[in-house]
Order: sequence, then C-alpha cells, then structure tokens
Amino acid sequence: MKYALIKNTIDLVEAFDSSNANQNYSNDIIGFKKWIAENYAENANVAETYWEGKENGRTADSAISTLLVHMNRFAKNYSKAAISGSEFSTQEDFIYLINLKAFGEMTKMELIKKNVHEKPVGILIINRLITKGWVIQEESKTDKRSKVIAITNQGLQVLESQMGKIRKATNMVTGNLTETEKTELIRLLSKLNDFHKPIYEMNLDPENLLDIKNN
Repeated sequence: MKYALIKNTIDLVEAFDSSNANQNYSNDIIGFKKWIAENYAENANVAETYWEGKENGRTADSAISTLLVHMNRFAKNYSKAAISGSEFSTQEDFIYLINLKAFGEMTKMELIKKNVHEKPVGILIINRLITKGWVIQEESKTDKRSKVIAITNQGLQVLESQMGKIRKATNMVTGNLTETEKTELIRLLSKLNDFHKPIYEMNLDPENLLDIKNN
C-alpha cells in the first residue's frame, strides 16, 4: 500500500512537470499544490455539473461561451436601468468615468484598451465626454509630448449622483452568488482575462485571430 502510494505520487509529480512546460505554476510545492487543486478538484466536479445540451454531446466550451454572452446581455440591461433618466447617454459613458476616477489620468488609447473597445468607438465616447465637460484632455505631467485624459469635477459630480443606481446594477449582476462564489468567479474570470488580454493587444486581423491559441 505504501509503495503504491509513493509510485502514484511520483507519477503525479511527473505529470505536473510535463504539463508545466510553460511555467504556469512555480516549480515548488506551492505550485504543485495549486496545480493539483485547479486540475483535480475541478475535474472532480465536472461530472456533477450539468449544462444545457450536455446529454447530447454539447461541450463545456460551448456552454461557457453562450453563458458569457448571456451574462453580458443581462449586465447591459441592468446598466441601461442604472442610467435611465440620467444625463448619461450610454453605459460606456459612466464606465469610462469610473475607470478615470479609479486609475487616474491616462492617454486616450490606454483608456480605450482598458475598456476593450476598438479605437473609433472609444474616440467617440471620449469626445462625447469632453463635449459634456466631464473629462478634459491636457498635457501629461510626466511627458510633455503626450496628452492625457482626466476626469473633471463636473464628471465626478455627475458620476456620484448616479452611483447609487450603478451599485444596484452591479449587485444585480452577481445575483444570488455567495461571497465565496464571487471570489472564485473573480479568480476564474481573471485567469481568462489574463489569457485573452495579450491576444487582444496584438490587434490581429480577424482571419488570423482563431489561430493564435495553437501558436
């Protein structure tokens, strides 16, 4: 029994070493335990988790993609409710302001990329915010050759006046999740975000985009 356990442990370490070629985990006991937790604990729950169409061979990838699209649409509906009757034209207006308030001044492209928008769409939003007097474009304090976007006092005031509804909208999005589930969801979504963000920043043409995962 003891020898079998030792052999199984060695096999597990070898599997860890083989799967960690890209150094996704640190090569120590901490990385090993994290690898076990993420790969074996999750796999143990797969058989118990049901998704629509699973019995007909629908993959987990398909279910996740659909659910993410649905969640985005649900969130947009709540965001529309949050700005109903306000001075905001779209949900992107207050999202841009929230980012400027939270992270401080930044260039136009930094702000656009933070919101994962295409440049023409982002420029339209920023110009609308400038016209309203909610943000201002000025010279960077650290690089005089560069211009940055900053939120104005008027922008802070209009944002604060709507924050009550905005917080209600964000609470609606997380629905009936427990605090533990919210933390786990943040971990998983952050892991996905860390995977997709570098691909997004490559600005690849659509015809080349689906090949990136295999490179």
